[in-house]
Amino acid sequence: MALTKRQKEFLDFLAGFLEKRGYSPSYEEIAEGLSLASLATVHKHIMALETKHYVKRGFNQSRSLEIAPRYYEEQRQHRQQPASFEIPLLGRIAAGSPVEAIAGRDTLNFSDFTGDPGTYALQVRGESMIEDHICDGDYVLVEHATEARDGDIVVALVDGRETTLKRFYLEAGDRVRLQPANASMPPIFVGRAAVAIQGKVLAVLRKY
Repeated sequence: MALTKRQKEFLDFLAGFLEKRGYSPSYEEIAEGLSLASLATVHKHIMALETKHYVKRGFNQSRSLEIAPRYYEEQRQHRQQPASFEIPLLGRIAAGSPVEAIAGRDTLNFSDFTGDPGTYALQVRGESMIEDHICDGDYVLVEHATEARDGDIVVALVDGRETTLKRFYLEAGDRVRLQPANASMPPIFVGRAAVAIQGKVLAVLRKY
């Protein structure tokens, strides 16, 4: 069972007290340290943490609270986890005419996004997607994909050497339309066999 935020605060306070003093706090010291309204509230937290196997206590003994190994193990695992999540910045993507795709070694850190290993970032160059609020200099987060539905914003590899960011539409005659989101720019028409979908846009990030 997961800890509530208040239960985590309770355990952290208890661990800190034990480390500093060498003995467990009294109920009164816990109530004061955590600004709890009553000793009954302290007792309620202890009962809940006992049920979850995070603390142990001796009956009829003063200052008898002990932290179970489970807490320390979870703390150790948490410290070993990376503080943030980085995804590879593979290069720059044209939002105008296609440009040569060159993979780079840089990374972008997005700790708020899920750590899907198939996710990567590209920086946009050009203004062909501005009506979809994707502007020159923006970053797009891309989910690796090889298929797309009509209307998806995709990273498309054209003729095996040039990439572009456009909306994908499959038209009659096995032809693909790569549609810009800029009324001043024409679409790109190409045979289906000449287009390889490399990913679909998940999000747009802009640095001001």
